[in-house]
Amino acid sequence: MMPTESHKGLVWMGDSRSRLRDFPDHVREEIGYALYLAEFGDSHPSVKHMQGYNAVEIVADYDGDAYRGVYTTRFQDCIYVLHCFQKKSKRGAATPKSHLSLIKKRLQEAEKHYRASKKNEKNNQNRT
Repeated sequence: MMPTESHKGLVWMGDSRSRLRDFPDHVREEIGYALYLAEFGDSHPSVKHMQGYNAVEIVADYDGDAYRGVYTTRFQDCIYVLHCFQKKSKRGAATPKSHLSLIKKRLQEAEKHYRASKKNEKNNQNRT
């Protein structure tokens, strides 16, 4: 895919990038490719929308373990990667509450970050 005007950049929240780096190669490649597609407005077959969170979960299973990457496309010109984690819960497909709380917190932080960056961008344009 060639970069276009609709290309969105990635913004990594908290330790999401370093957590992704700790995943097995196969998982890193799958989540990385899903994020790449999201940057261009496409979606990977392994993504599912998280109800009530305005976020998307990348589901990657490898060697009997479950890994997740969560991002939001809520903002016009960037993708915020909110959280990456290995799902350890053995109780079905539900995401553990501790991870959901962190995702919610980082979504709020992403909102603040995005508003601040837009304000700074506008101030810089006014100076020129």
